[in-house]
Amino acid sequence: MTVGDYNLAKRVFRDLMWAMSVNRRADDASRPMIYQLMIRTFGNNCETRTPHGTLAQNGCGKFADLTGAALTSLKQMGFTHLWLTGVLEQASGTAYPNRPADDPDILKGIAGSPYAIKDYFDVCPDYAVDPDQRLVEFKDLLDRCKCHGFKVIIDFVPNHVSRAYASDVRPDLSFGEEDDRSVFFRRDNHFFYLQAQHAGGGAPLKLPTAGRPGCDARFAPESSCGRVSGNNVVSWEPAIHDWYETVKLNYGHDFTTGRQTSHLPGPAAAPEEVPKTWRTMDEILGYWQAMGVDGFRADMAHMVPMEFWRWVVKRCRTRNPHVLFIAEAYDNDPAKLTDGQVLDALIDAGFDAVYDDPIYDMLKGIYQSVKWANDMDPLTFTGKRFHKSLRYSENHDEVRLANPQVWGGHGMKVGKPVSAVLFSMGRGPAMLYHGQEVGEPATGEKGFAGDDARTSIYDYGSMPEFSKWVNGGKFDGGRLSDEQKNLRAWYAKLIHTTQARAFTAGQFYGLNHANKQNPAFGRINDEIASGHWIYAFLRRESKSGQAFLVVANLHGTETLRGVKIRIPPDAQLFLGRTGDAIWTFSDRLDSTWTGTIDCGTLEHEGLALPDLAPCSAMLLEIGA
Repeated sequence: MTVGDYNLAKRVFRDLMWAMSVNRRADDASRPMIYQLMIRTFGNNCETRTPHGTLAQNGCGKFADLTGAALTSLKQMGFTHLWLTGVLEQASGTAYPNRPADDPDILKGIAGSPYAIKDYFDVCPDYAVDPDQRLVEFKDLLDRCKCHGFKVIIDFVPNHVSRAYASDVRPDLSFGEEDDRSVFFRRDNHFFYLQAQHAGGGAPLKLPTAGRPGCDARFAPESSCGRVSGNNVVSWEPAIHDWYETVKLNYGHDFTTGRQTSHLPGPAAAPEEVPKTWRTMDEILGYWQAMGVDGFRADMAHMVPMEFWRWVVKRCRTRNPHVLFIAEAYDNDPAKLTDGQVLDALIDAGFDAVYDDPIYDMLKGIYQSVKWANDMDPLTFTGKRFHKSLRYSENHDEVRLANPQVWGGHGMKVGKPVSAVLFSMGRGPAMLYHGQEVGEPATGEKGFAGDDARTSIYDYGSMPEFSKWVNGGKFDGGRLSDEQKNLRAWYAKLIHTTQARAFTAGQFYGLNHANKQNPAFGRINDEIASGHWIYAFLRRESKSGQAFLVVANLHGTETLRGVKIRIPPDAQLFLGRTGDAIWTFSDRLDSTWTGTIDCGTLEHEGLALPDLAPCSAMLLEIGA
């Protein structure tokens, strides 16, 4: 071990001991801290990375790669939940003795999309050392995760399935087996069936795959009887950007008639009273709950009727009152099945948390368009949703922070202020995507998706920077640079610190509005208002009195000097410290800085901070 490694380890240990002691002092109520990973890339040690490469060429991670060493390291970082993304069996171009490859016309990438599920009761054979024993190996992984104190989340993809869907595990519950295919819609059909009058010139189904290797733009099972594509496209000829590889599921509501779904059954309905797809999905969720899965991330939840969610979440909670439901949903999608704010509707339907895409987009807009940090303020007045939001700065659908094409091209350091803001502002879950903690940039073409600044979910391959942490299966970061080791340690500190009660149970009070006219609030160049690159807010929990001031410099190259943050009387009342003459502020994130101020100067002069380096943040615990 080098002197640098020793000093880093000593600092990490000191910081983590402080964070854990804060949590014990405050009788902490923890919140989910989620580590999202794809088995395919997590433990893959093969570093050929041939674009469009096969499994034999580029390798594939296995369930067995989540070893005790890997899980211990993730637990030490502070994670409570693992989201095992894409474990369900999907349509794939890889063949096995007891599982043939799927038609390339219905695949995106050789590995296939993890959101084109082929059997809801099975897992992907790619991830097993012995493909015929894949469910046994998955159960073993669940047991290892439990032994290390993790709760496990998997995907639930309710809106669509692969065109090749056929369950081997539960053939009696295969979608579409008893459908009436002569009609577009019937309440108890699983699918919507294309009719002669629909767009695209009638049968056969014509896929946008002509000219690709092995493709003829046809899928034999739909040569005469076509189905609506997963993104609600009612056409015999879906386009290349449609979800052409999937088919839309029917929840007893004809989506072409509008969003009115009040005709559907209520949450207390008996199984025999609900549409057939509801019953099938309840069987699926119950199957995975019985296996030991603790929660579900529901894909595109806004495209499914709210009545179904009320019914099925209630049933899942009778099996496990603590089952976690998180919704991926977007209120600006015309396909949403409510006229109101769909994120609120999903929370009312029983979800524990919903994606906070609006604040994520606003932060990205500060770097990629003309947004200011101040523009986040209106998004903090969203009622109970504010504290029931899953916050993330990366996930499998979004671009990598460290990619030079996006986020201002500032590299891995941009994740610090962005994640500090997102992880600190609410009581809901926070999530980190594997590779983010070591600055994985996702550069270059991987395969189906091209060079799109994302780690491909469609192709076989490994992540160049993340592989340095995996380090041949040691999971010790032995090949990481000092910068990467420091970044990973920084994320660990952020995760542990934001498990303090001020963050898990406290309220939010924004300070940007009170500082817009404050010339010492991070202005640069000739700005005549404040709040472009700096964001500041308070968190306080009333029972313990624990409080923090969070401040982030979002600028990628400018050091903000002479910053002073005004804390107005209402904010002082919020903090419950109006009788304290002297206040102290101590950074618990990235420095040992401590400052003091007389409360009388907080409103007009403000708290003077040290220089704020580019892409930095401070979590300042407030004491008397």
